Amino acid sequence: MDIWLLIQLSLSLATALTLLLRQATTNGTKKRRLPPGPPALRILGNIFWLWRSFQELEFIIRERHSRYEPIVTLRIGSRPAIFISENPRSPGSHRAGRHLLRPPRPPPRLPFPQQQPAYIISAAAYGPFWRLLRRNQLISEILHSSRVKLHAPGRAWVLRVLTNHLRSQADSNGAGAVTAMRSFHVAMFCLLVLMCLGEKLDEKAIEDIEIANRSFLPYSSKLNVLGFFPRITRYILGFIWNRIKTASQMCRRQAELFLPLIEARKEHKKQQQHKREGERYVHSYVDSLLDMEFPEEWGRKLTDEEIVSLCSEFLNAGTDSTSTALQWIMANLVKHQDIQGKLVGRDRRVVEKDREEIKEEDLQRMPYLKAVIMEGLRRHPPAHFVLPRTATEDATLDGHLIPKNASVNFMVAEMSWDGKVWEEPMEFKPEKFLAGGLGEGVDITGSREIKMMPFGASRRTCPGLGLAMLHLEYFVANLVRAFEWKAVDGEEVDLSEKTEFMVVMKKPLRREASQCTSCPIPFFHDHLRGSSEISYGRGIVAFI
Repeated sequence: MDIWLLIQLSLSLATALTLLLRQATTNGTKKRRLPPGPPALRILGNIFWLWRSFQELEFIIRERHSRYEPIVTLRIGSRPAIFISENPRSPGSHRAGRHLLRPPRPPPRLPFPQQQPAYIISAAAYGPFWRLLRRNQLISEILHSSRVKLHAPGRAWVLRVLTNHLRSQADSNGAGAVTAMRSFHVAMFCLLVLMCLGEKLDEKAIEDIEIANRSFLPYSSKLNVLGFFPRITRYILGFIWNRIKTASQMCRRQAELFLPLIEARKEHKKQQQHKREGERYVHSYVDSLLDMEFPEEWGRKLTDEEIVSLCSEFLNAGTDSTSTALQWIMANLVKHQDIQGKLVGRDRRVVEKDREEIKEEDLQRMPYLKAVIMEGLRRHPPAHFVLPRTATEDATLDGHLIPKNASVNFMVAEMSWDGKVWEEPMEFKPEKFLAGGLGEGVDITGSREIKMMPFGASRRTCPGLGLAMLHLEYFVANLVRAFEWKAVDGEEVDLSEKTEFMVVMKKPLRREASQCTSCPIPFFHDHLRGSSEISYGRGIVAFI
């Protein structure tokens, strides 16, 4: 009898404690609840959204923000995804916001090695591998200011390639309109290939590498579902597994193209034969990867697969974002002729009118140019999301609970268009970033505050931030010096957006040149193997 009484008392006590704990948990949840969001199925969450990329989800999320709050929760699988579209307001929230920008937990491994998170800097977990790749190799060896200066001849060569390409297209098409974005993209890709592989490749090699790289980018977004239910999708959803096979074939194609170039670079390093400047660069990104060793792994070197992945990441990161930003900036200069006129007038105060080229050292004396670039990045960030972060511990943001392991997504464009931070946020006005403007001295790394973050923020800020700013300033300054950029009479520049890998112009920037000041020079065949000089002058370039 005493035993049964003891059992009953124990059960009653356990029940009472459970109710008390549940009540305490409920009270804590009321004080710190998850951000609001649409209803979702238990366990599965909003599973059907997995078939959409983050860019495609943007328009859906904007509608949810207008219905709920600036911070919204979506349940994709069992893991909540938090989307933040405004800068934190409450005391202490700025610190919490920066904390949430720390490195993410890598997504589940995929069944093709070239896209494993551990193999690329943007997705690797914070640790020895990430530190060695990003800080020691990428930043110190390639993106350090002293190293960037070594590639100045390469940038001057690509500028000649770009201006000649624009002129030759205009000449071959007569009064017809041609697309400028293609010229921008190919020029940036040539420059990044030169920095990555140390070679000025011929037209066929450049085209093959570009196609292989660009083919995988839009396809990778179709594999989102595999990171949430890999076992189910592997054995039940056969069409998803076919996507994996296709992606693996794309990765093998990348390896076929990169490995011979990597082997050639190895041989070059062994022989220590340096060709004359202008044909081969002594130090490239591949060189730094070939020299790298991992002390924590008994001095092992990178495998060929890892080097291919890192080269592909380098080319993708530096090409699409810069060429897209360049197109948006030039489109706004076409639309706002007064701003273009100010830019041309002010650069002539710094550089003589008859000088062929604005040098990189001249850019430091051109604050209005930098303001134009900053306003272009604020108004039209090439990517509207930064890479997702993972909360490493529970955090509170504007009174909402951000639970540990939640996926945290910052909406870059929405934050740059915040009317509580910027006056007339949808208007293109570079004066925002001049002395006395709201953007004067703005910190785009997110270290002090977050007003705009086109390159990400905190520890995961894009390591190529300085290089991207240099490229944009250098090419914009010289393009407006070489050409007069105008819209076709009676036509307006269409700034509508379209989502591809980056957010690009829905109606691509196209030009119609009336007369060039120099004869056309073939784009690849005369320039990818040499560096012929050209004459500069302000030719008329019109866009529709």
